[in-house]
Amino acid sequence: MKFSEQWLREWVNPDLTTAVLGHQLTMAGLEVDAIEPVAPTHTGVVVGKILSAEQHPDADKLQVCLVDVGALCEEPLQIVCGAKNARKGLLVACAMVKAVLPGDFKIKKSRLRGVLSSGMLCSEKELGLADSADGIMELPEDAPIGTTINDYLQLNDVSIELGVTPNRGDCFSIAGVARETGVMTRNDVKAVEIIKQTASIDDTMNINIEAREACPRYAGRVIKNVNILAKTPMWMQEKLRRCGHRSISPLVDITNFVMIELGQPMHAFDLDKIQGQINVRMASQGEKLTLLDGQEIFLNADNLVIADNEQALALAGIMGGESSAVSDDTKDILLESAFFNPEMIIGKARAHGLHTDSSHRFERGVSPQLQAEAIERATQLILQISGGEEGPIVEQSFDEYTPKAKSILLKKEKITKVLGIEIDNETVKDVLTRLEMNVVDCENGWQVTAPAFRFDIEYDVDLIEEIGRIYGYDNLPSTLPHGSIAMSACPEDHINELKVKELLVSLGYQEAICYSFVEPKMQNLITPDNPGIKLSNPISEDLSVMRTSLWTGLIGALVYNQNRQQNRIRLFEMGSRFVPGGSDKTEDKLLQEVMIAGIINGSAFPEQWGEKVRAVDFYDLKADVEAILSLGGDLSAYHFSAELNPALHPGQSARIYKDNQAVGWMGTLHPSVAKAMDVKSTCILFELEFDAISVAKVPEFKILSKFPAIRRDIAIIVDDETKSSAIINCIRQTAENELAQDKDSLKENHQSNVTVELFDVYIGEGVEAGKRSLAVSLSLQEQSRTLKDDEIDTLIQAVLSDLEQQHGAKLRD
Repeated sequence: MKFSEQWLREWVNPDLTTAVLGHQLTMAGLEVDAIEPVAPTHTGVVVGKILSAEQHPDADKLQVCLVDVGALCEEPLQIVCGAKNARKGLLVACAMVKAVLPGDFKIKKSRLRGVLSSGMLCSEKELGLADSADGIMELPEDAPIGTTINDYLQLNDVSIELGVTPNRGDCFSIAGVARETGVMTRNDVKAVEIIKQTASIDDTMNINIEAREACPRYAGRVIKNVNILAKTPMWMQEKLRRCGHRSISPLVDITNFVMIELGQPMHAFDLDKIQGQINVRMASQGEKLTLLDGQEIFLNADNLVIADNEQALALAGIMGGESSAVSDDTKDILLESAFFNPEMIIGKARAHGLHTDSSHRFERGVSPQLQAEAIERATQLILQISGGEEGPIVEQSFDEYTPKAKSILLKKEKITKVLGIEIDNETVKDVLTRLEMNVVDCENGWQVTAPAFRFDIEYDVDLIEEIGRIYGYDNLPSTLPHGSIAMSACPEDHINELKVKELLVSLGYQEAICYSFVEPKMQNLITPDNPGIKLSNPISEDLSVMRTSLWTGLIGALVYNQNRQQNRIRLFEMGSRFVPGGSDKTEDKLLQEVMIAGIINGSAFPEQWGEKVRAVDFYDLKADVEAILSLGGDLSAYHFSAELNPALHPGQSARIYKDNQAVGWMGTLHPSVAKAMDVKSTCILFELEFDAISVAKVPEFKILSKFPAIRRDIAIIVDDETKSSAIINCIRQTAENELAQDKDSLKENHQSNVTVELFDVYIGEGVEAGKRSLAVSLSLQEQSRTLKDDEIDTLIQAVLSDLEQQHGAKLRD
């Protein structure tokens, strides 16, 4: 919202400087974005009258003018001018000798094609009042000759630009800002006098509102014999310019003027171009409308239009149509003013690539009681500037669809509790009354009804906010919050999120935070059997489904970094995935699961002299995953099983189990998925259910054995398909069972340690095709005695026997 300070002070004139006024507006919630002078500085420019304009003797495009500047000079000034509109009797802006124009341009006597010129006739552009100009500035006939342009146009003014928040649609007008200023400064507001016009003709236009919920109020007035070619007065042109609007034509300027002054957007139709009556209706899907700017749009069924009996005339609340636009031949007009439900206007302009001053206001809410008043004000100005004969105002309204002000109970103790200060009753009533609210005393407080233009007042805290900002945030006491801090429990049997994050950071990862909403196409590549839950009102089509895996966002982040020349990437994310829950897997039972996921790409180590460059592989990531699982103190509870995942490379994917319960996946991204997602090189991923891995094993003290450990190494031949983890588990289980059968196992304090490690895998000479050799170390230790050789030999035989029976393993020669 941009406006002239002088225009505001016509309504309310507090004894404040511009800077202090701007500060108070900001502190009241109307943030001042900019305060700028309405024109650049210039001196020596006065109102002059061209007494004669003769052709230059030596130049076809120049004229020699005699200009009267009043008492400032005894004789008329001779000025050479090249403007086509310079003519006898015209009042102009005359820069005298020694005048200084914007840009430090100094006016001197000079000769143009041999003729002396003692000044310059200025255009709006040369005075900094416009970006372009077709000729010199033409002033009204009543402009006082010899008066400085600064004084005549009152250019000692500033434009104030406010960053009005969406909930304060009532402040998109001079009236609204004046009302706020009057309340802040305790000054009375002097509203413009609106004279109710008595109809001089009986002509009316029938109005039919079909979409009553979208448009519960519509008013119109026929005005005939309007002089469309009249000139907009200079005072109105200047007020519009200082508010960021250029002058176009009297009717357009007047409707813009009333919109800025009162906050009610309006439109004027050419009456002769309307076929039948005005119909306010919803558009037909695909219906065509050519707008005032010449753009042709195809309407949607949820667009509200103003139409006649033949076609749509305007996109309601946004822009008028070309077919009913006022032209130079127009004599009779229909002036319209309406209230549109903000919910029916929001987003409709953007859907067609539009944004107008009208849509900006209607989306935020315009008072439903302003329509007739705005028509009266516009009629008053039209008759004053363009003449004409006005008919009666025709208005249709449906109160059942018009927003109703809600009565709110405001308790005095609630004000004190929220603001932290006790405000006396008279101040509370004065503030609310000045804000045009209806205040009725009641027990322990007030019953308050907000005015029609305040769509943002719904609860008592809204009223308290109004009291606080008008009372002055600077006047509220500053108090430090106080409270007791309770130590949160940190059980040993649980791993917190921070611990996992710190581990991954120590391993060289960086945390990523991705959207919980993802593109459906990318989601289907990762989890084709679970496309995710589609949002009913997505931010965009690229973010229209809820993610079922953290991989989608991480892969997108990896591609983003690859496109910016990052060749070694390690990212992780901890967040929720959203999957249908329950046995029926329906969207009604949404299940949110906290996951920890990571992705690596590029070289295994940073570039250095001590290590050869090699790309990351499956086992690099497996080591990192095992480091996470080891935080729980029970890595042996987990095992990796080669299984297929549609997002992972066959043969390079594994499912992770904890005590036979699936808790995650890891593996290399499938080549087809990588290609579809523009991944430029091999990347490896993991994803774990955090709740499952966060359960930790509490450490237990175990006495260290004082007896020596016995180690035996065995090498066995197995099939290629045999998993090494199965071999290790078989050896461990058999060894523990054999030691438990010892007679000392009956002792209550009997303990033994069994450690099994795979230390070599061999395929080659001496091992037949389809087989491989596994070398395993077996360490045995008792707490109560030293194990004997014959016991060890018996145990080894039992291990070899079980390996052969269960896995077809044979001792290598």
